[in-house]
Amino acid sequence: MLKRRNKISPQFSMASMTDVIFLLLIFFMITSTVVSPNAIKVLLPQGKQQTSAKPLTRVIIDKELNYFAAFGNDKEQSVQEDQLASFLQSVADREPEMYVALYADESVPYREIVKVLNIANENQFKMVLATRPPENRK
Repeated sequence: MLKRRNKISPQFSMASMTDVIFLLLIFFMITSTVVSPNAIKVLLPQGKQQTSAKPLTRVIIDKELNYFAAFGNDKEQSVQEDQLASFLQSVADREPEMYVALYADESVPYREIVKVLNIANENQFKMVLATRPPENRK
């Protein structure tokens, strides 16, 4: 007597795939909030509100009055004050709707900030002044 085997058709379960996708989503959400947009440490002045605009270009002035600039996720590069306008113009040629975020140490004299604001005003760039969030004091 021959026994007949039951044929079991293989089934694909999406449960494990959705678990993996969900874990990857959580991983990227957490790591994106940890990543700092600038690697140069600057002590920013405190502000009451934070802007929600995502600047594409960063200009950083540290406490020694060194200028750094970067576009998008590029690494900050040192630029001279007189080269800043040409750098921003070259970035504006690539991305016409760019925002420029100015990260200036709180000890930087106001005249240095005004120089960058004047460059932006002359070239019709949209500027965002970066500040640190308010500290919660009880």
